Order: sequence, then C-alpha cells, then structure tokens
Amino acid sequence: MSRRRPHVTFGSVVSHLGVIVVVSVVLGVLTAGLAVPVVGALGLGTKAAADSMKNLPEELKAEPLAQRTRVLDSKGDVIATFYAENRVNVELSEVAPIMRRAIVAIEDYRFFQHGALDLKGTLRAFVNNQTGDSTQGGSSITQQMAKMTLLTQAKTDEARAAATENTYQRKIQELRHAIAFEENYSKSWILERYLNLAYFGDGAYGIQAAARHYFSVPASELNAKQAATLAGLVKNPVGFDPTRFPDRTRARRDVVLQRMGELDVITPARAEKLSTQKLGLKVSRTRNGCLGTQAPFFCDYVRRYLLADPALGRTVADRDALLKNGGLTIKTTLDLDYQRAADAATADAVDPTDTAIGALAMVQPGTGEVRAVSQSRPMGREKSKGETYLNYAVDTQYGDANGFQAGSTFKAFVLAAALEQGIPVSTTINSPETISIPQNRFSTCEGQYPITSPWEPSNSTTSGSKNLTTGTRESVNTFFAQLEERTGLCEPYALAKAMGIDLTDPGLERVPSFVLGIADTSPLELATAYATFAARGTHCDARPVTQVLNSDGKVFKDYPAKCEQVIKQSTADNVNAILRGVLQPGGFGQALALDKPSAGKTGTINSNMAVWFAGYTPTMSTAAMIAGADQDGNWVTLNNQTVGGSYVYSAAGSTLAGPMWASAMRAISGGLPYEDFTTPSSTPEAPIQVGIDDVKGLKPEKAAELLSLEGFLVSIGTPQQSDERKGRVAGTSPSAGMAAPRGTAITIYPSAG
Repeated sequence: MSRRRPHVTFGSVVSHLGVIVVVSVVLGVLTAGLAVPVVGALGLGTKAAADSMKNLPEELKAEPLAQRTRVLDSKGDVIATFYAENRVNVELSEVAPIMRRAIVAIEDYRFFQHGALDLKGTLRAFVNNQTGDSTQGGSSITQQMAKMTLLTQAKTDEARAAATENTYQRKIQELRHAIAFEENYSKSWILERYLNLAYFGDGAYGIQAAARHYFSVPASELNAKQAATLAGLVKNPVGFDPTRFPDRTRARRDVVLQRMGELDVITPARAEKLSTQKLGLKVSRTRNGCLGTQAPFFCDYVRRYLLADPALGRTVADRDALLKNGGLTIKTTLDLDYQRAADAATADAVDPTDTAIGALAMVQPGTGEVRAVSQSRPMGREKSKGETYLNYAVDTQYGDANGFQAGSTFKAFVLAAALEQGIPVSTTINSPETISIPQNRFSTCEGQYPITSPWEPSNSTTSGSKNLTTGTRESVNTFFAQLEERTGLCEPYALAKAMGIDLTDPGLERVPSFVLGIADTSPLELATAYATFAARGTHCDARPVTQVLNSDGKVFKDYPAKCEQVIKQSTADNVNAILRGVLQPGGFGQALALDKPSAGKTGTINSNMAVWFAGYTPTMSTAAMIAGADQDGNWVTLNNQTVGGSYVYSAAGSTLAGPMWASAMRAISGGLPYEDFTTPSSTPEAPIQVGIDDVKGLKPEKAAELLSLEGFLVSIGTPQQSDERKGRVAGTSPSAGMAAPRGTAITIYPSAG
C-alpha cells in the first residue's frame, strides 16, 4: 500500500529553506549560491531562529568516552570485562583505511571538502523530509558526531530527550556545536571520535568493539565487505542488527558497496562481486561482569576489593562508574591453572544442590597474592540449580556471606602465642577427656574474663598427657583449653588478627572457646593466616590485584605486597614442624600427603556443621571448607547428609574437607617448587615489636579496644591535665609511635581538662 505524500506549497519549502539560510548567515558559512532577496522574504520566522541560536552555548566540551574495563589474570589474559557501554577507543590510524573510506562514502562523501554544514545535503534533507521522504539524511559527520556527543554526555532523561528531539531548535544547536568542533579540531580527530562514538547495534559501541563483535577481528584488519557492513549499521543500528535481521543488513551493505563503487572507493566490478557474497559474520560475545567467566567468584572478589578502595573514587557509586566506564586494565593475581584445580576439587567434593557448600582459597606465602577462589555453588540466581551470588570463600566485606566457625584450625594461633611467650615445645599438660575451668581464670587484654561460670570442654580424639607436639597433632581440646589458660586470651586473639583473620568483635570472639574456633571466618582468611606460618612468620595482606592502568595504559595505581613480620621465625618454624606431622604417618591427615613437604590442621565445629582443612607447603597455602548450609544459607549439620554423592554419617575435617584440599593441591603440585621447611633453631630471637597507635582524643574505652586488638595489656590510669577535651585520652605510656612486644602493659591517661 503506497503512502500518500502531503501537499507541498512553495511557501512551506521557502520557510524551511529560510531556517538554513539564517543559520548559514549567523555562522558565516552562507554560500554564494543562495540569493539575498530570499532572506528578506522570509520574515520573522528566520529572526526567531537566529535569536534562539544566539542563546545556545557555542562550544560543546568533548568528554572522554566511556570504555569497557578489562580484568586480566596473572599471565595477562582477559578473564572478565566491566562496562556500561562495550567500547574500546582506538586512534584513527588503528582503523583500516577501507573502513574510514566506507563510512565517509555512505554518511558524508564530501566530509573532507565542506565545513561543519554540508549545505547542499542539508537543504536536500529538509525538502525531502517536508515532502514525506525521510530516507535521505542531510547531517554531516561532524553534525552527527555533535549529536552523539550531546546524547552520550546527557546526564538526565530530559537532556537525553532534548538531544534527540525532532525540532529545528535541536538541529540549530547541533549545527552550532558542529561549527565549534570544526574550528577547534582537525577532520581526522572528528572522524576518529565519530567512529569511536557510533553505536553499531547488539551492544557494540565504537568501531573496535563492533569489528571484534561481528567479525572477531580488530578494526585495523577489516576488509571491504566487512567495512561496508559496519558502515551501513550506523544509520539504524537496531533495525539493521545483523544478528537479528541479516537480510536487512545485507541489503543495507549492498547499498554501501554500490556507493563505494560510485565514488571509486572500490571498483564498481568489485562492489558488484562483493554484493553477491554472504555477510560472513563471526560473532564474538563480550561478557559484562563476572557471571559466566572462568573465575566468577574471584572476579567478584576483585570487583568488591576495588569498590572498597577510595583511590578509585570518593563514593562507591563513583568507583563503580569508573570500573564500568573508565577503560581500565586491572591486573590480578589469578592463576587459571590453580583456579581450574580448585574448581575441579570443589565440584567433585560437593554438588551444587547439596545441603552443603564447599569453598576453597589459595594464597601465595610471602606475597599475599590470591591464586584461586572457588566454591561448589555456581554463580547465578536459580536456587533450584544450586546457584548463588553469595561468595562463601572470602570474608564478609567482599562476599556478603557471614562466614563459618573454623573449629580446631584456630588452635594454631594459641600454639603460636605459647611459643612466642617462650613456653617450650616439650611442655606437658595432663589432658583428661573432660575438664572444668572457671572462665575468670582466663586473662584478657584488660584483666580477667568477667564470666565466672565454668567452661567444660571435652575431647573428641585422644586424652592423656600431651605436649605441644602431640596435643596439636591429635587436636586435643582439653590440652588446648589449658594451654590457652596459660597464654591468656589477649595474645592468641591479636596474633590471629595480625595473621589475617578479620576479627572485629572482641566481646563475642575473645572468649575462652576462641581456641576451638568459634569466630566466623572464611577460607581466604584462613589460607592467608596459615600462609604466615609458611613464610616463617611474615604476614602479607591478601591481595587479588597487583596494578590498575588507566585508559591510556599508564599506571593508575599499584598494589604492592603489604607484608610484616608478625611472629618470630623460630615460632613459625616450630609451628611448621608440629603441623607437618599431621600429614605424616600416624597423623590425622596422613592420607592427604603431597609429594612436597607440607603441613596442615583439621577443624570441626559443634554439631559437625562445618569441617575444615588448612594446609600449606612453603610456597602455597590453601584452606578448604565444607559447611552444612541449605539453599538459603541457613546452617545445618553435615551429619546424615549426602555430600558429593556420598552419605556422610559423621563429618570430620580430615575425611571430608581434607580430600577436597588434597585434590586441589595435588593438581598444582607439579608446578610448585620443591622447598622444605626450615628446621627449628634454639637460638633466642628478640620479640616482635608492634607499633603503638595514637589514640589521643578518643574515648578511653574505644582507645582501650584498639590497643587491645594489637595484643597490648591495657589499663586506664588517673586523669591528667591536658589540652584535650575532658574525658578524652590525653596520652599513653608507652607513648604513641613507639613499639613494644605484644603483652606489654599500656596505660591510658584520660584528660582532666
């Protein structure tokens, strides 16, 4: 059915021509081909248009274009991308010459001859639009670029609507901005920005992303047929989307090829030949975000790690915008070989829909570099498939899961505290099956534990006379309860925190049962803490990122290793010697032994709701956890559950989490260097010094909490005259800035005003 065109009068045509003439006069680009008398005949309409134009801003600032961010593994391979618009900016020299000529041929063939306004094309467009033929565009490439810039930089819905509204006011604004661009920038710059700005459909912004998306080649390698296809998409990227409407795309491509032949961009014969060929698409999808990547939960950890860094922006929203639009290159510590080993281990141990969750993390001692993060439930929102967005492998700050108690793996911190305090390895303690200890016999950083009711731990392994070696290897609860009574609660708690366990609530965590692992933690935290033993007492903060580059490839921020000696080397050497016995003949984990020197510790919590194995070689630390959890994350016992296809009568760290740990470690063992632990020395070492924080001006209670977290024994003295507000901390003894061993008594002095 044909469309009837509206009746066109001479006056209406002249009126529209008048708008263009006025614009031309105002901008100083009136051509000699237009007669001056026509202007006088147009009347007040042209004056109004000119007046409105004078009120528009002359120059439009071209802000940097949004670009996608790439996330790389430790070998430099892309593992994920973040973007609001899938765009990779390229210089004009990085675009194939045939692509440049194709886009000019179809969109603005006189681009390099005219200024901002192609008056001939614009007049033709106005006449044709008035007669109902809207198939011909009159905007120059510069005008289109100005329009796209306005739209891209619009911050509100109103501004976006204004940038696309079909009015002469918008057209005049576009022209004025185009003139400013022509005056301030070269034609090459304008064409380059145009190609990077343009939307090519199916989520591809800019010529580089489009070339990669539709043909799996860089823009520099596009051929004539591909260039014609992409050049044809700009007119209507949705309607000509080749993934949805290949026939329309091909017809549009052939129009471009014909035009290229007419303008001698290619020969007419070649244009005719290419028009007989198929599109030749080779679509490559660029994922946005972490879902579906090779390491989704590591990727999510990286994203959250950066969102927490103020260096990337004042607010979380600012940081998120930078990640999605900044064209960053994020270099991470991920090793995909380790990640595959971890994923295979968790998948084999626990099925996604089990009433259990398996999680595992690998950390390199001496650097803190996180090599892998894995869990048995895949990333997604379908509970029926066992999917989840909660990351159980990392601490709460980066994963949203609350964590799980780690059981007897925390005995290592009491063991280390005892050695730091000079308690000999040979110390023997009678450890019956059950004991009763008044809780006020445990000292804290501020005095004695306030609860007097008895604590009555019992053994689940062996009983009898034990020393530090046998008590640890056999994981004897009553032995460690009494050892903790000797060390006090302050130093083991402070050591665990210094070694990487995110302890934040002393009131609930720094209690007698701390030694049995009642504090919530994650595989990543525990792997980081045990890496401290592997590195002979040097703790390095866990870090998934080594460097961030800006869109120009220059360093935006480095993330160097942050390491500190937190326990004596002799302490770590003794812990290593004791824990390696767990994996030797006679130890609970002997079936988990590797072909490299290794050490480890099992952990099981009350009601067998979580079991752990934390183990390490001198060069790699891995913590594995299997916890009873339904699809909503509620804790349940592992006992009498089917986990990984096997029925579990009574869960234990050595028989459930241990094999998952061993599977992952054995898979990567061939790539680990053969390195042995250092034999413990009897040569005395100076105690580790800890810096005393400046708590001046704080409330005494808050100051006491902060200092106690460092392992100092804190008391509050008599008020002193001070410039500080009355009741606030005036100072400490020893003073802030000094260093002292953990367990040193520090007095806080409130201000008397």
